[in-house]
Amino acid sequence: MSPETAPTTLAPTATDVRAAAEHIAPYARRTPVMHTEIDGRPLTLKLEHLQLTGAFKLRGALNALIAEPDTDQVITASGGNHGLGVATAARLLGKHATVYVPETVPEAKAGPLAATGAEIVRVGEHYAVAAEAARTHAERDHVRYLHAFDDALVVAGQGTIGLEVAADAPECDTVAVAVGGGGLAAGVRLGAGGRRVVGAEPRGCRSLHAALEAGHPVTTPVDSVASSALGAATLGQVPFEVLRTHPITPALVSDDEIIQARDRLWSELRIATEPAAAVPFAAWLAGRVPGHNPCLVICGANADWRPAD
Repeated sequence: MSPETAPTTLAPTATDVRAAAEHIAPYARRTPVMHTEIDGRPLTLKLEHLQLTGAFKLRGALNALIAEPDTDQVITASGGNHGLGVATAARLLGKHATVYVPETVPEAKAGPLAATGAEIVRVGEHYAVAAEAARTHAERDHVRYLHAFDDALVVAGQGTIGLEVAADAPECDTVAVAVGGGGLAAGVRLGAGGRRVVGAEPRGCRSLHAALEAGHPVTTPVDSVASSALGAATLGQVPFEVLRTHPITPALVSDDEIIQARDRLWSELRIATEPAAAVPFAAWLAGRVPGHNPCLVICGANADWRPAD
């Protein structure tokens, strides 16, 4: 792999997260927190679905591209949200993006992605197939390949959410996030100022659980209503290195729990999210998020849906 396409693999630190916050501040929204009460229990929500692209991925993409000012092209692969983040970051910074997506990418993500002006390439049924094709393209043309979660600059960018929670909701003792490839969980763990972090996963997409059980990232099945966003078959090596030295609390939820949580976010708070964003709320409703005053990260809203009948 050429230097142009090699990912940044050295595990990031809390210092890197603070630097990322300064880098992305002119471009990314500082999303609000919302204090509420559900079932008689206090709850804080970090409304990251209100980010420019409708998902948190813009943060990591911005940080990675800002760190490489001499790079005017970028190639990536995505189930939707990361690609939209990279494409939007590239547009904001005057760069050209090529985004490989699975043929199954939801139109709610494919439409906004195409609107950024990025070149869109549809390949395969799953993220892994699209990612392999994107890497091949990047290596052939000596262009920077930006991984969705296995990159230290991306992880540091996502960690700015943790910094904002610590600053804007200091009373919160726990932060719960959804886990796919682990970039958000690892970043928030670094940025949350020592708070407990819960990594919630669908039972059918359990890359974090599998990595913790094996002692290293391993390939796992991908089968969940939330797989379009949390469908990473393997936890990233960079996130694993962070989480190996900065442990988090894992939690699993069923697809039924995810859908019920998504529908309750709408019916009680009028928050319309994609299934992945409801995963931390599902874990909290099921009593799997410890803490007296937790903050749940509502990470994205790029999906076509209607409440279950």
